[in-house]
Amino acid sequence: MIQAVIVEDEKKSRELLEKLVEKNCPEVSLAGSADSVEAGVALIRKVKPRLVFLDIEMPDGSGFDLLKALPDLSFEVIFTTASDKYAINAIKYSALDYLLKPIDSDELKAAVQKIAEKDKGLSNMENLKFLLQNFRKSDEQYSRITLPTGHAYEIVNVKDIIRCEADGNYTNFFLVDKRRIIVTLGLKHYEDLLPPNDFFRIHNHHLVNVNHVSRVLKEDGGYAIMSDGSKLEISRRKKDSFLSRIHHL
Repeated sequence: MIQAVIVEDEKKSRELLEKLVEKNCPEVSLAGSADSVEAGVALIRKVKPRLVFLDIEMPDGSGFDLLKALPDLSFEVIFTTASDKYAINAIKYSALDYLLKPIDSDELKAAVQKIAEKDKGLSNMENLKFLLQNFRKSDEQYSRITLPTGHAYEIVNVKDIIRCEADGNYTNFFLVDKRRIIVTLGLKHYEDLLPPNDFFRIHNHHLVNVNHVSRVLKEDGGYAIMSDGSKLEISRRKKDSFLSRIHHL
């Protein structure tokens, strides 16, 4: 069983989440709930749960304040939020899970299932520390990103990503140090997440860092030659917009 607690200030939202967890997540045992940062810190220290459902905004602070107050404890976090785009972006860059309110039962089950299947030896605390570093920044263009591989979390510099290639439900990241990292999320996730000024989807299978484009060939509809020597096909419907982007670099 996964012992869990809920930290949520709104009574109705807290009670609804409790019911959703009890109904849809038989592998989860709720050990308590709290309605503030202060009460949440006390509850987590007492219970030492494996999982915390954590609201982002509360009257006496934020979920991030709670995390900063518990640097010595290790637990998984699923954030809950209404629509805080900035916070969600920071969470995605840190490879952590979140649920949008009103919470969908299928999304809840999927998030909990990830926790249930996760190797208990794979620490989540580095991701949480990375999240806190990102959230303190004044803009949304983060210099580093966390990539989940299934067995570890790789933190890489965004500028060192040459290209991303779709591989079914996985994504291959090709880096300047010649590493290839296989990530357990699809290419669309990273197309939406990586900075649009630097990354362009030239094909269904290819998302490229435009700063690493060495040449563009006109043969057979068009190819992008990347700094690692790779030759990538450019979709015909993407060609004009891609050439326009390259010309404005």
